[in-house]
Amino acid sequence: MSIKVKAPVLVKPNEKLVMTDVLVADPKPGEVRVKMFASGVCHSCLHAYDGSHEAPMPIILGDEGSGVIEKVGEGVTTLVPGDHVIISWLLNCGTCPECRRGKPAFCWQPAPFGSALDNTQRFSDEKTGKPIFHYAPSTYSPYIVVPETSAVKIRKDMPLDKAALIGCSVTTGFGAISNSASVRAGESVAVVGCGGVGLNSILGARTVGAYPIIAIDISDDALDLAVKMGASHTINAKKTNAEEEIKKIVPRGVNCSIASVGSQQAMMTALHIIAPGGVMVIIGALPTGTMLTIDPLFILNIERRIIGSKYGSSVPHIEFPKLVDLYLNGRLDLDSLATRNYSLDEADKAFADLASGKPGRGVILFEQ
Repeated sequence: MSIKVKAPVLVKPNEKLVMTDVLVADPKPGEVRVKMFASGVCHSCLHAYDGSHEAPMPIILGDEGSGVIEKVGEGVTTLVPGDHVIISWLLNCGTCPECRRGKPAFCWQPAPFGSALDNTQRFSDEKTGKPIFHYAPSTYSPYIVVPETSAVKIRKDMPLDKAALIGCSVTTGFGAISNSASVRAGESVAVVGCGGVGLNSILGARTVGAYPIIAIDISDDALDLAVKMGASHTINAKKTNAEEEIKKIVPRGVNCSIASVGSQQAMMTALHIIAPGGVMVIIGALPTGTMLTIDPLFILNIERRIIGSKYGSSVPHIEFPKLVDLYLNGRLDLDSLATRNYSLDEADKAFADLASGKPGRGVILFEQ
């Protein structure tokens, strides 16, 4: 039986979300329905909200969140009603060769953008009966339906408002350090862009014992928070030349740079500060069609590398519980990361705050 909810729907880019009466369908075989507790406010959704990235509309946004299993579909074996879960935005099949070898981000049969795995929607407008598209799991809806593989069971002593952040930003930033770049203790790291994902790369660098950890941003507030997260040095790229300042700290460059913001200039900075044999990890999403101009000899002569990192090269069913344990053991400072809470009808304000560059991560909390 469908559940009726009020959910913010994006009808046109750069217009306010419309609180709409939405029907959330029953889970189909292999799916679960989740009562949401919290959702992080993510830059990826901001890009759809402001039109930087194309998305089908009308659509319900949200790609990181946490909640409690309300109902399971036929054939679900790993979850039962009442389980606490973190939602993975990877709506992957779980059975293709890439999924089975622990690379769900490379799934051969992922859900088409805007849809469930079967290319249909689980949301519909109660008034018109027309389907409403999904932004991956659409964690801005009070109830969602996702594949069993996209709801990861966690310990019930984990606060769900903090758990929500693990669903995207924490896993992406932390995993870029620990998985994608395989940073080791004592290696130097620079994070270019200290938004939610960048701050989590700093957390990851601190956890693995990197040093120095250099935070680069154009906001002093963001840099202050980066120090709280574990940065040993900060550089305000608006006030000084970041590449020159890096050389004062690590004359030959850093072992790993994280390009965590979708800015052409920031990415070039991240490239030019890597040491011989170092690696630049691209996390930030540039506007569609943006190009970087790179001298191949800069890469070739001393074996610099450029790699992409999708979802922190993670396996959510392994990564999420590990990050929960790190938080509960005082090793992962999600309390400082979550700087603002919003109600669901304040989603537009949450996006405005994100666009203005307010530091940390915003969290939408649902009525319980």
